[in-house]
Amino acid sequence: MTSLEGKFDSLEDRITSLEGKFNSLEDRITSLETQVIDLQAQIKDIHLILENEIRINIQRVAEGHLDLSRNLHNAMEPSSEVEMLAIKVRKLESDVNMLKQRLA
Repeated sequence: MTSLEGKFDSLEDRITSLEGKFNSLEDRITSLETQVIDLQAQIKDIHLILENEIRINIQRVAEGHLDLSRNLHNAMEPSSEVEMLAIKVRKLESDVNMLKQRLA
């Protein structure tokens, strides 16, 4: 009978220990659930920032870059015309020099 009481006491101790571990596990799960909810809120905030601020700012920068690119192209256009005229003048000068040499 004493042996049975000892085993019963041991079993009660083990059940008490398991209850303590179960309560600890419940607390950890509750803590994890809270952390997941916080992370979901943070992810939602980040998503909103990406969608409402960063995308718009990138679009503005891209549009500004496109305008700058157009302005640069337009500014370089007269330069290209001047260079073409300079090439034509050099060719004409060369032709005139050849004519002078033939006539001389």
